[in-house]
Amino acid sequence: ENHRFPSLDDEPTLELSVIVPAFDEEKRLPIMLDECLEYLETRAKAKDFTYEVIVVSDGSRDRTVEVALEYAKKLGTDKLRVLALVENRGKGGAVRMGMLSSRGRFLLFADADGATKFADYAKLEQSMAQLSGDDWHRDALAIGSRAHLEQDATAKRTLFRTILMHGFHLLVWTFAVKRVRDTQCGFKLLTRSAARKLFLVMHVERWAFDVELLFIAQSYRMPIEEIAVNWTEIEGSKLTPFWSWLQMGRDLMLIWFRYAIGAWQLKREHSN
Repeated sequence: ENHRFPSLDDEPTLELSVIVPAFDEEKRLPIMLDECLEYLETRAKAKDFTYEVIVVSDGSRDRTVEVALEYAKKLGTDKLRVLALVENRGKGGAVRMGMLSSRGRFLLFADADGATKFADYAKLEQSMAQLSGDDWHRDALAIGSRAHLEQDATAKRTLFRTILMHGFHLLVWTFAVKRVRDTQCGFKLLTRSAARKLFLVMHVERWAFDVELLFIAQSYRMPIEEIAVNWTEIEGSKLTPFWSWLQMGRDLMLIWFRYAIGAWQLKREHSN
């Protein structure tokens, strides 16, 4: 029997969708999914809480898809689905594809490395309840933040990486997002309404997609709140310091320039 694939335009049928972008994550993904699913299953048993996890393999060359499918067989595809992109689109492209096929009232994307403690979803959920009144029709974002860890992280980084980090933060503040201290934390919660408006107009698909997401949300005057989360650096990062920061810097300038000249346009009827 064939079923139509879910669409972000549909009415929600679940409380929460968790989108996990994954590129060559066969080793780190099981650790993240075990923690994530243990939390979600506990919540689902305790009260009326329904969820789905969507693992989006971003053109992975290892066993990421097979690993994710093993979890889908255990839990059932109603709780865990796997989207396997043939070609690598970048983290932003993978998140977008997951968002566009989600069923939740609220949508969370979480990095596959498990760097953020998943139980901190409760903090984002509490913030979201205040921002949106628990109404998915309202636009709001509650986003994880590592800004409170910056001093410790700076002490552990090389001087070169510290300079790159501060340079990128300065560019973000100058050209794009002024109200958010940590744009890059991979733990962000949105209402379904906000996701519809943001992901349907986004262009950047690689590492700087978070900046465009927040730039558009800021332009639409959507409520955004940063929430301090427990975060641990996990070995195996796909970011190579110099080239990744260079690409993010280039994408950041493209975001500013293309919106400034009108090459990329916001749908003003969507602004609050």
